[in-house]
Amino acid sequence: MENNSEDKKILSIRIKKKPEPKSESTALFSQEDIRKFVSEFVASWIRGDIIIRFPTAAELAKKTPLSIAFPTDPSVNAELKIKEHYVDLLSIVAGIKPVSSDEQERAISEVFKMLMMFRSANRIEGKIFSNDLEKRISELEKTVTNQGKLVDQITGFLFKPKTAAKKAQAS
Repeated sequence: MENNSEDKKILSIRIKKKPEPKSESTALFSQEDIRKFVSEFVASWIRGDIIIRFPTAAELAKKTPLSIAFPTDPSVNAELKIKEHYVDLLSIVAGIKPVSSDEQERAISEVFKMLMMFRSANRIEGKIFSNDLEKRISELEKTVTNQGKLVDQITGFLFKPKTAAKKAQAS
């Protein structure tokens, strides 16, 4: 009988997988960088520092041969829908339109894609200014310092003091 009790012993073994090492992100920009770009882009647009040239109905009509067949121009509706979509995304990004955090992250990503699209299509006029006030002030301080050095160099060349030798020759 003792053999039977030994046969019934069961060994329990647990195998633990090694956790996969966290690899560093190979992305060029972090989510925080993208948020910063979008924030600066939106703020510049709202302040009027940049102008976005959205596709016009005329541009959209060139790509839609259906506009000949229909009395109402679908490209006008498409133009309005593009602008509506953009303003809707900005409302989400700004927090005016309440959505889940996942939807807000998607909206930020979509605005970032639009920023790249507008820039690549040369549809942004003006300059996107940084919201980082300290950075902007330090850049202005560098510019002022460099301009001061240039003014000193120019005035140094223009108004060189006459030396005693030159004064003696002149007499």
